[in-house]
Amino acid sequence: MFEAHFQTFEEPEAGVALTARLAALREELARRKLTGFVVPRADQQQNEYVPPSEERLAWLTGFTGSAGLAVVLTHEAVIFVDGRYTIQAAKQVDAKAWAVESLIDPPPESWVSTHLKAGDRLGFDPWLHTSSAAERLAAACAKAGAELVAVDSNPVDAIWQDRPQPPLAPVAVHSLQNAGVAEAEKITQIKSEIAKLGVDALVLSDSHAVAWTFNIRGADVAHTPLPLSYALVPKDGRPTVFIDHRKLSNLTRDHLEQSADVREPDAMAPTLMALAKSGAAIALDNATAADALSRLIASAGGKPVRGSDPIALLKAVKNATEIKGTRTAHRRDAVALARFLAFVDREASSGKLTEIDAVEALETFRRDTGALKDVSFPTISGTGPNGAIVHYRVTRKSNRRIAPGDLLLIDSGAQYEDGTTDVTRTMAVGEPTGEMRDRFTRVLRGHIAIARAVFPDGTTGAQLDTLARQYLWAAGVDFEHGTGHGVGSYLSVHEGPARISKLGTTPLKRGMILSNEPGYYKTDGFGIRIENLELVVAADIEGAEKPMNAFETLTLAPIDRRLIDVAMLGKDELDWLNAYHARVRAEVRPALDEATRAWLDQATAELKA
Repeated sequence: MFEAHFQTFEEPEAGVALTARLAALREELARRKLTGFVVPRADQQQNEYVPPSEERLAWLTGFTGSAGLAVVLTHEAVIFVDGRYTIQAAKQVDAKAWAVESLIDPPPESWVSTHLKAGDRLGFDPWLHTSSAAERLAAACAKAGAELVAVDSNPVDAIWQDRPQPPLAPVAVHSLQNAGVAEAEKITQIKSEIAKLGVDALVLSDSHAVAWTFNIRGADVAHTPLPLSYALVPKDGRPTVFIDHRKLSNLTRDHLEQSADVREPDAMAPTLMALAKSGAAIALDNATAADALSRLIASAGGKPVRGSDPIALLKAVKNATEIKGTRTAHRRDAVALARFLAFVDREASSGKLTEIDAVEALETFRRDTGALKDVSFPTISGTGPNGAIVHYRVTRKSNRRIAPGDLLLIDSGAQYEDGTTDVTRTMAVGEPTGEMRDRFTRVLRGHIAIARAVFPDGTTGAQLDTLARQYLWAAGVDFEHGTGHGVGSYLSVHEGPARISKLGTTPLKRGMILSNEPGYYKTDGFGIRIENLELVVAADIEGAEKPMNAFETLTLAPIDRRLIDVAMLGKDELDWLNAYHARVRAEVRPALDEATRAWLDQATAELKA
């Protein structure tokens, strides 16, 4: 009845193969006279999702998370992951071969500085690290009296005999009907930013920036419609797009050539070098530009100017067409979500549904819209203790039945041509405990605090982050992830530069879309997260003395009333919840079948104090 087309549930490789790979890498390092090697979870552009040919960390270690880094030395090996993946990494890697350490505090460089010895040579691939990351590693090596060595070719690739070929998915034009702004206008905006930087050209090392600028989309990586590519935009003259021509139809080539020259990827290095030989100052994105690009420009006599990619902010502020599209996408998605939530409510009490069943059902309901292009990330479907793993990904081995007394946490999203969605709901199966209701209500109060926030223009995500945590902190608990991330328009579901977190330093601007997703996770017990997407809009405050902003909630899905302790809510919070549910009912109900309408009426019924 249900099936998943966009994700699988297979186990990562383990055991003998991984042990042999680690041994083979050490032999290769010895052959190259290297003491060790750094293996990041990265491709040349620091993408969140990378093609199979770039999954070196997963191939070597078995760890399949989206962020991590390994260091392999002659007699020890360590993998660094952040708080989202601590539990996952411990389960996926061989504890006899790999130590698991923090990616954040302390960072890997601390480990490197204390585990290398004088005279050691630590290798790294300059195409897989930013210059900032390379400098931190070099400083750590120097502290130990060791040397950081840039390799000409990656030693992991040398031993990866069945490495997949790079992707060649066809490129599609992202129509003006969905993009809202033509390429020529975007290039004019970018050249204005280049002039402000005082440089001669800007390298677009982020495929998202290329896709946005030239209004193209692709399918080179999972879940994000990216055509892997680079571009060079000079302060004067036509830009150049570097992309494998085999991805281009006559239509897409003609589209690109209206605003840019189109060349093969291997033409990028000589093009950059030719520009650098004139002494040109060339801007590079600190977050995505490979250290190899800085080295190449400097070696040819140019000046690499590292900083923030100006396109990231241009892209993050959605235009009127993109905003209209995302509202339409969320209403469409809401119909699939209502059908799914009603289905789970109806079937889960039997104890026959599993986490995989939930994933397959939700994707099927989204495909039934006729507009689904992909899921925006692998659906997180965790019940009971699996729900406490923040970025849990169900496999056939871990698949758990959804049993009465459990909570089901389902975090999912969709890619539609008019918008990208991301939503989390936590559902009670049977009667929740008092502890579950207390923690859920504290998470809900934090969620409402963000949704109702009114803040001056220029406010950052870091300034708002505590609003989401205050009620959890009052109980002595917290969550180990950010409160919210930026979201693209038929692009990445995790888009910078803005975010709501302790580290969110970018001012929030009208037109940005961010998630609002506080949570609580009881290890080996249950997980709770409530996530809606929010659009930054102008706040209408009579007598305001400065420009004020607020959030418009885009996501339309019921919040489980059975998990709410109404006595813990203030009047304003209860009013917000009832108004939100009334809006969900009004906007979603007309598109539902009769049975789902009846369920929605009950799920969004007014709660009274």
